Amino acid sequence: MTAHARPPEAPARPRNAHAFRVATKPTAIELGGDLRLADAGALWRVLRSGVRRCKAKTLTVDLSNVEDADAGALALLVEVRAEVAARGGVVELTGVSEKLAPLVALYDGHDEPDPGGKRRKRRPARRKAEGLLAQVGHRTVEMGAGAKNIVTFIGTLAASVRTVLRRPAAGHWREVLPLVERMGADAVPIVLLINFLVGFVMAFQAARQLSMFGANLYVADLVGIAHTRELAPLMTAIIVCGRSGAAIAAEIGSMKVSEEVDALRTLGLSPVAWLVIPRTIALVVVVPVLTLLADVIGVLGGLAVGVTTLGLTSTGYMNEIKKAVMPWDVSTGLIKSVAFAFAIVLVASQQGFAASGGAEGVGKRTTTTVVTSLFVLVLLDTLFTIVFRMLGV
Repeated sequence: MTAHARPPEAPARPRNAHAFRVATKPTAIELGGDLRLADAGALWRVLRSGVRRCKAKTLTVDLSNVEDADAGALALLVEVRAEVAARGGVVELTGVSEKLAPLVALYDGHDEPDPGGKRRKRRPARRKAEGLLAQVGHRTVEMGAGAKNIVTFIGTLAASVRTVLRRPAAGHWREVLPLVERMGADAVPIVLLINFLVGFVMAFQAARQLSMFGANLYVADLVGIAHTRELAPLMTAIIVCGRSGAAIAAEIGSMKVSEEVDALRTLGLSPVAWLVIPRTIALVVVVPVLTLLADVIGVLGGLAVGVTTLGLTSTGYMNEIKKAVMPWDVSTGLIKSVAFAFAIVLVASQQGFAASGGAEGVGKRTTTTVVTSLFVLVLLDTLFTIVFRMLGV
């Protein structure tokens, strides 16, 4: 019986147990892949070995091929940088992507190294007095940068929404109900009071002109249509803008300047998904409900004038409201209110994430939020009015 010899087994291919890749050169270390805290030991040995082999005064650590990194791994890079600086050398972190830039900045990765082992902040150069043309140019560049930041923020929000839809656990859903209570229930008294007074004043202003033509009953048409289509959604949005919009900008801005937003990124959470999406959902739910309450209370404000000044009965006034106000009139106000809610939360969130410079920067962004939101609300209302007019509704 002949035994068949087994073919020799192929040698096992070496497998890299680490998520990162490294290439060492005489004056540079090129890193790639994922820099994770789990590989901190191996990464530290590679970095120390590269530092010992480098004979030049400047060692370059190239991060252009790094796909992702966490705080622990980046802390090792910064520690090596500080150690080399203490010996009189320089370690430069190059190829930092936009994704890693906030984390590198959080660990002072771009600060100038000091031979004493400390990191020295760069002092901003003093500006010379600028002429009018230079000032206009700088303001134009700032406006362009602001527009770019807005577009970037909208793109980040869209990506976060997609992520949350794919992985609902990534959303901060427990925050939605408290936000609805804070932005909605707590705002009911001021919304009711303001809209009652608006309906009252509108009817009172029209009372004299209507009575001259014996058209007292048509005060119901005036108040009902104007309030449901235009005034209720707009006045409610203005109140929410000054109340909730400013609060959103101040909250996110305070978290930004106190580095809580950076802490969320360090924990692997998306600040936009964690902070913006719950507030967007809360406002989109709250503002239409407040608008409906504003419709009712504004009509009651007109009723108060009709009964006390124009000699109308409450039954006659309400019957005329039923004839004059169509379901589409209320629907147009609700459509506007949803768009207004999106505008308020997007402007407030973007300004909050753009805050810098401590309490003064937060205050400036909060003021900018209110001013910008009011402009956007009026602009949206104008666009809706034109579109509805063109559609004949």
